[in-house]
Amino acid sequence: MYGWIWRKLPFGLPGKLIGSLLLATTVVALLWYVVFPWAGPLLPFTGEDVQVTQQDSEVPGAPGDVEPGTDPADDEPAGDEHDLPYDTDRNNTPPPDEDE
Repeated sequence: MYGWIWRKLPFGLPGKLIGSLLLATTVVALLWYVVFPWAGPLLPFTGEDVQVTQQDSEVPGAPGDVEPGTDPADDEPAGDEHDLPYDTDRNNTPPPDEDE
């Protein structure tokens, strides 16, 4: 099929390249603006299924789950606030000596 289209495009190589680009752009635009919006409602997932909302209060750690009187923003950091919870020296090979 692509060979048939290539052979039918006029005006030599420049015309074939420009014609191919125009055909590809037309197909992409048709899909983007006509086919995909039409098929969107037919798909098994919708915008409501994939968005996180405030109504998800049963999820642990949701914004409304803070107990009264315990605001996590008021907590003082334990030690240096930039302490990492893991060792940064392990599995970190030293650079090779320049003498070697």
